[in-house]
Amino acid sequence: MHRIVLDCERMKYPNTGLFEFGKHLGYSLLDPATRHTNEEIHFYMWPFQKGFFGRDQHYITVNLLDKFYMPPHRNIDVWHTCFQGSQYKPTRKETKRVLTIHDLNFIHENKPPHKIRKYLKRLQQTINESDHIATISHFVMADVKKHLQLDHKAASVVLNGCELKTFPGFDTPRYRPTQPFLFAIGTVFPKKNFHVLPCLLRGNEYELIISGIADPAYTARIIEEARHHGVADRVRITGTVTEEEKYWYYAHCTAFVFPSLAEGFGFPVVEAMHMGKPVFCSRYTSLPEVGGDIAYYFNSFDPDDMQATFYKGMEHYHTHQPQQKLKERAHSFSWKETARQYFDIYRSLY
Repeated sequence: MHRIVLDCERMKYPNTGLFEFGKHLGYSLLDPATRHTNEEIHFYMWPFQKGFFGRDQHYITVNLLDKFYMPPHRNIDVWHTCFQGSQYKPTRKETKRVLTIHDLNFIHENKPPHKIRKYLKRLQQTINESDHIATISHFVMADVKKHLQLDHKAASVVLNGCELKTFPGFDTPRYRPTQPFLFAIGTVFPKKNFHVLPCLLRGNEYELIISGIADPAYTARIIEEARHHGVADRVRITGTVTEEEKYWYYAHCTAFVFPSLAEGFGFPVVEAMHMGKPVFCSRYTSLPEVGGDIAYYFNSFDPDDMQATFYKGMEHYHTHQPQQKLKERAHSFSWKETARQYFDIYRSLY
């Protein structure tokens, strides 16, 4: 029996990309259509999450002391570290390690040089201790090769899957816009660049709904920018939303807007495409790779230029009706395929 540990320690933080990654990859690795009968998945999780993937599955419980000394779990063939900054590492040399790198966003967020050097040094050490490196996009792989040393180590690009759970009968979001609205979702922090969006409400009746874990200081900056454009009464920052509410906002929005400055992948772009919605995003980091030639891109964050891009894009959308193509692109990001590729990596190590 080949035993594989999926490190889901970061799933203690819901409403994050790492939570979604662990959840969907975990379920997909358990799929009998993907997993061989002689392969066993063990989930490394906090005690309060034991049973998350089913009571009959295998779990290794996280202990805070593990980051200082991990007990020597025997008969583990592969340990898959899903968070590049993890301090939880297997101690047995016989255990092969797979490392997934999600992004090097700290390079693109204008961090102080000494912090960038610190983060790179720490990540380089983790790479050195790993047997196979995976990245979630070609952009991230290029970033890794530019700033770190792989030294001929095995490396693969394994694109994330993306699914949007649907709730067609749900019709009671916490805030229900009274006008057509634009939607954005993500952690409401400066790297998401949401403060550039209120300018899109000038000269029209649109509302802007922004959902996600919100930083109070950055929320204030968004509202300040909305006041500058005279549209503060049409901007609503909801905080975190349920899966049902997220689906409702995607389903009913006029367009999805995502001007992020730093993404390793960009789940929300694909989620919006699942609903056939027009997607407007930045050209930064991985977003052009994920959005392809079917998304619309802001060439700058000048308010007039953004408005011109938005209206031109909406005109194109209404003229060419690309809803089916958007949905087809979204479906090309499959967690089943992601799991299949990770199993190929695991099998190369035992």
